[in-house]
Amino acid sequence: MNQETIAAIATALGNAGISIIRISGENALNIALDIFINKSHNKVSEFKSRYLNYGSIVDKNNKVLDEVLLTYMKAPYTFTKEDVVEIHCHGGVISAKKILDLVLTYDCRMADNGEFTKRAFLNGRIDLTQAEAVIDIINSKTDRNQEISVNQLEGRLSKQINKLIEIIIELLANIEVNIDFPEYDEDNITIERVKEKSNLMLNEINKLIETADTGKIYKEGIKTLILGKPNVGKSSLMNFLLNENRAIVTEVPGTTRDTIEEYVNIKGVPLNIIDTAGIRKTEDTVEKIGVEKALSKIYEADLIIMVLDASKELEIEDKQILDYVKNKKVIYIKNKTDLEQKLNLDDYENISKNIINISVLNNKGLEDIIKSIHDMFFKGKINIDNSIIINNARHKNLLVNASKNLKEVLKSIDNNMPIDFIEIDLKSCMENLGLIIGKAVSDDLVDKIFSDFCIGK
Repeated sequence: MNQETIAAIATALGNAGISIIRISGENALNIALDIFINKSHNKVSEFKSRYLNYGSIVDKNNKVLDEVLLTYMKAPYTFTKEDVVEIHCHGGVISAKKILDLVLTYDCRMADNGEFTKRAFLNGRIDLTQAEAVIDIINSKTDRNQEISVNQLEGRLSKQINKLIEIIIELLANIEVNIDFPEYDEDNITIERVKEKSNLMLNEINKLIETADTGKIYKEGIKTLILGKPNVGKSSLMNFLLNENRAIVTEVPGTTRDTIEEYVNIKGVPLNIIDTAGIRKTEDTVEKIGVEKALSKIYEADLIIMVLDASKELEIEDKQILDYVKNKKVIYIKNKTDLEQKLNLDDYENISKNIINISVLNNKGLEDIIKSIHDMFFKGKINIDNSIIINNARHKNLLVNASKNLKEVLKSIDNNMPIDFIEIDLKSCMENLGLIIGKAVSDDLVDKIFSDFCIGK
C-alpha cells in the first residue's frame, strides 16, 4: 500500500451547491482530526467510520474557513483501500481551494491525475478494465456508452476474461502433465481437449471483437462529414440536426469557410458532425483553404452526408464530389424538395434509388436521415443490457492478439506440431488476456492510462 497521503478537489470548480475535497492515505484521519471542529466549536477526538459529521474547518490560527460536512472511511473498505476523508464544503472556487491549501500544509501532497483510481487498482480494489470504465463513465456523451461503461465497472468484462484465463490455466496444467509424466496421460486426449476448448474460447473472443465497432461508435460518435457544393443547404442541415443556429446561413456562396464541428445525440445515435466549406473552384485564398480542409476530412470520416440541390441540375462540382466519396459510407440527401425539381440522377441509378428527399426549410426528412444512419451502423444484433460490449481500443487490440494466438494453436494441432508449440501459443494468449485486466501490466502503461483522468478521481 502506498504510504504517501494525497488530496485533491474531487468536484469541478465553479458555482455549485457543494464542493468535495478528498484525502486518501495513512495520515488522512490525523489531518481531519486536526482541522475539524464540531458544531459546538470543539475539537473531536475520533470519527466513527462512514458517518457524516457536521461542523467547520479551521486553519492553524483557529480561523473558520467554512461550514462543512466531513466523513471518515476506514481502510480497507474504501475506494482506494486506504483511510479516506471527504470534506463537503460550500460550492465555488474559494472555499474548496482554501481548505485544500490548508490540507496540503500537513503531511500530504496534491494527488496526480487519476491517482485515487490508480491506487484502487494498485491496491486490488478494482482491475484495469474497471479503472478504465471510471473515466469512460465521466466522459460519456451518450446514455448507451454510460450503460456500457457501468457494466464494465461492475466487472462483467473482467469476469468473462478471467473465465477464459482459467480455461487456459487448466489446459496448460494438462499439457505439463503430458510433457513431464507421459505415462500418466494420453496425448490424443490432451490434444482433443485443447482443440475443443480453443475453439470455444476463439468463438467467445471473436464475439467480443465483433462488438468493438458498435462500442467505438457509442463512445466516440459517428464522425459525420456534411459535404456538397456551395448553397445546397449544408449549414442549414447541420443547424437542423443540432436543433440550433450553430452555423451561419446566407444566400451568399462560400459563407462557410472553415470546418465547424459539433457533437449531438439524436435518438440514441451519437454523431460528431462536421460542416464544411462548399466544394468548388475559387480564387479566394481563405475559401480555398476551407475547401482543401473539407476534402482532407473525407478520408477521416466514418460517414459522409452528401447534400444535393433538388432545384438545380447536376453540376460539375456535384460530379466531382460523387467521385471523391465513392469508396466511403455515404447517405445522399436531396434538399430543397419544396422547390421545382430539376435534379436528374438517371446516370447514377444506385444513388437515385437510395436518395433521401428532405426540405430543411419545412423541417422534413430528419427521421429518414436518422433511420438511414441507424440501419447503416447498428444492425440490431447487440443488446446492451445483456451483452458485453468492447468500447476501448486497447481491449480490442489485445483481444485480436489473443484470437491470433488461438488460431495458431489450432493450426499447430492440425499440422501435428509438437505439444510444446501449442503450449507457447496458449501462454501468449493468456498473457494478452491478462493485460486487458491488468495482470503483469507495465508501469508505463498504467501511468499512461491514468494520465487521462482528472486530478480528483
